[in-house]
Amino acid sequence: MKLKPVERQTIVITGATSGIGLATARLAARRGARLFLIARSEGDLRELAAELAKRGAQVDYAVADVADLPQLKVAVERAVERFGGFDTWVNNAGVSVYGRLADVPVDDQRQLFETNFWGVVNGSLAALPYLKRRGGALINVGSELSDLAVPLQGAYVASKHAVKGYTNALRLELMDEGAPVSVTLIKPAGIHTQFVEHARNYLDFEPKLPAPEYAPDVVAKAILHAAQYPQRDVFVGGASRGMSAFARQTPSLFDRVVSAIGVSLQHTDDPPSRADGLESGAGGLKERSPRPRRVHDSSAYTAAAQHPYRTIGLALGVGAVWLAAAASRRGRASPP
Repeated sequence: MKLKPVERQTIVITGATSGIGLATARLAARRGARLFLIARSEGDLRELAAELAKRGAQVDYAVADVADLPQLKVAVERAVERFGGFDTWVNNAGVSVYGRLADVPVDDQRQLFETNFWGVVNGSLAALPYLKRRGGALINVGSELSDLAVPLQGAYVASKHAVKGYTNALRLELMDEGAPVSVTLIKPAGIHTQFVEHARNYLDFEPKLPAPEYAPDVVAKAILHAAQYPQRDVFVGGASRGMSAFARQTPSLFDRVVSAIGVSLQHTDDPPSRADGLESGAGGLKERSPRPRRVHDSSAYTAAAQHPYRTIGLALGVGAVWLAAAASRRGRASPP
């Protein structure tokens, strides 16, 4: 399966006005893609579209809640009318709820699933009729928590496990049909967005993401790579790959360790904030959290995984230089 270069694509992004979605929109615009943006806040969408248009991007948008399939279908029709179709659809919109599962109202857990899981389902159902006809990429933003669990975010963990299962099953069905659609699951580690600030919180303290945290632009680069080169799963950040392997290879040890330190790693001494984006848009056109944290602006693991042959070649080259140097040292040390 061959996908178009990003600069020749029209890319649709849900949750486009904050965090990962916003970083992806800006990066795609810099690379020359046409953009169709979806979010719940019309003011933020209008402002972002104007910002990108000033930079020379072709951009349009639709106000839609990903939990509402008819709204997404209208957005698709607008994208087709404006650009003649699209090449990549990114299901990015998401939100979390902090609290012990027994303390989080079931209605809030259902609302979280409306965005995180049903938003992916609705986006896929709206996009696939067009992607099947012309070919393209469907990219779902999951999480490292698609592969493992942590305390205090049980509903979020469950939703990202559901996204993984849906994505994998959908991929198999499209392969069976011979549909020309690449289906990718992106699994970021902790990302320095307003993830915590936009989450509904039932704790008696303001939580935090455990270190390490990566810049949202690292995820944006991985998304655009998957838009151009078919990928199955993409771990963003070595921490995501490492934690997934830890949970899979030694699940009992993982449970003991995370049950002992999982709460403390998310604990702060700050009072809880009660503002959230569970039921309405809370973008504000901000990619990053205002909290000062050490943030990794790149991931050597993700870069290596995206370019394995280049990485192997570099490793072989370094190895050859090392062997030549070692042989030279042995030659100088040998007696005459």
